Amino acid sequence: MKLNYKENNGPVDAAIEKLIQQVGDIRRPRVVREMILAALKAGQEDDGGVDLKMMNTSLKETRYTAKIFGQYSRFKKVTVFGSARTRPEEKTYVMAKELGKKLAAAGYMVITGGGPGIMQAVHEGAGPEFSFGVNIQLPFEQQANPVMDGDPKNISYKYFFNRKVAFLAKSDAVVLFPGGFGTHDEGMETLTLVQTGKRNPLPLILVDEPGGSYWSGWARFIERELLTGGYISESDMHLFDLVEDLDDAVGKISRFYFRYHSLRYIADKMVLRLLSPINNARVNDLEKQFADILIPGGNIYLSGPFPPEEDEPEIRHLSRLVVDFNRKSFARLKQLIDAVNED
Repeated sequence: MKLNYKENNGPVDAAIEKLIQQVGDIRRPRVVREMILAALKAGQEDDGGVDLKMMNTSLKETRYTAKIFGQYSRFKKVTVFGSARTRPEEKTYVMAKELGKKLAAAGYMVITGGGPGIMQAVHEGAGPEFSFGVNIQLPFEQQANPVMDGDPKNISYKYFFNRKVAFLAKSDAVVLFPGGFGTHDEGMETLTLVQTGKRNPLPLILVDEPGGSYWSGWARFIERELLTGGYISESDMHLFDLVEDLDDAVGKISRFYFRYHSLRYIADKMVLRLLSPINNARVNDLEKQFADILIPGGNIYLSGPFPPEEDEPEIRHLSRLVVDFNRKSFARLKQLIDAVNED
């Protein structure tokens, strides 16, 4: 039988509907119905290779991630990347531990790869109650650190791509300490996703020890080779910040959420939800300053909540800033949010 996602599968649709009703407490049955159909279609198309097993494992890992993180949705979370090989006596280890402590004190939870080095240092500082471990199954190096070992918030993944989704989809900010290929991979992926609009803007903080050259050297390379070569735009250099002071790092994260709460696309509009209102004079200034990221004839203006936002009643009271965004200049969008957060 050929299956499709439209409701014309006859007895199969009826069986799925009955199953959903029997299970009960399914909040979005239409989505679950399509997931069941996708599994059935994959079973029909299975060629005996690894694809079906990969889909199965990926779905289970994604479901479990949503279950664990969903219990802590009221907390903002900061993902911290850095070397698994950094030793406790090294300056960056001490700094990472102190950063974890400062983030927890400021009300944030932390997410790391759950392994040793910088990851363990951050967890030591934040404490297990404010920590998530997002571990990867490797034949070497990456075992759960003693802070997170046995903690239900320490999740072990088979696939890197599922782990990366957890790192970035669940975080409100990203901090990078010096590290190896993995740290650069994770940092560059964050930059790519934000630059292309596949992930909403967020603070990306690169931390070095005082007088260190790790990230400043990296930034010089980015400017000399990528920017000068025309591979990125000037505004892309504003997607990240270099810091040597931990209070500065925490301050930049908190500042990003001083007024900005979240954004949502509704039809052809981009809606910024704000924790505190801004006046019309400031809106007019923003429209002039960021005219380059608006569609032809577009505007920036204040609004109340939109009807599609009725599924988020907890933020109905927030102010709205509507932007006729061109959906191209995402680095400039980050700058717009920074400007919105100014007093």
